[in-house]
Amino acid sequence: MPDLIAIYPGTFDPVTNGHTDLVQRASLLFSKVVVAVAQSADKEPFFSLDDRIRLAQEALAAHTNVEVCGFNSLLVDFMREKNATVIVRGLRAVSDFEYEFQLASMNRHLRDDIETVFLTPAEQYSYISSSLVREIAKLGGDISSFVPANVVAAIEQRIG
Repeated sequence: MPDLIAIYPGTFDPVTNGHTDLVQRASLLFSKVVVAVAQSADKEPFFSLDDRIRLAQEALAAHTNVEVCGFNSLLVDFMREKNATVIVRGLRAVSDFEYEFQLASMNRHLRDDIETVFLTPAEQYSYISSSLVREIAKLGGDISSFVPANVVAAIEQRIG
């Protein structure tokens, strides 16, 4: 395996089974994967940054080459701190591609040694999004097939 460090950025609010599937796939391709949890204060996250980091760490604990940490800077600057040159992004559907392509192009413009790798989740996770999970949970629906067990418990506690 090449000695490459990949960054998988996102808000992970909450971390879903689709996220964990992509991290597992990336962990087989790269010597180290950094799950970069964005602060994203302007999005009014459901969980605090510290909670999102903790929940992701718990959900991904089985992957020994995965590190979870938060960041509040340009992704390309965070990547420099982590000595990473690859961004891993997930594509659930064709509709995701235009936005992801724009991000990849912008990141390459900001730092020309960066490559973006697109991975697709397993078919059973292709329709899951954090925003849909939050909506289902707020309306009392069962989210246990969409998120790891620790996240189910945290959401239930948060909603009350």
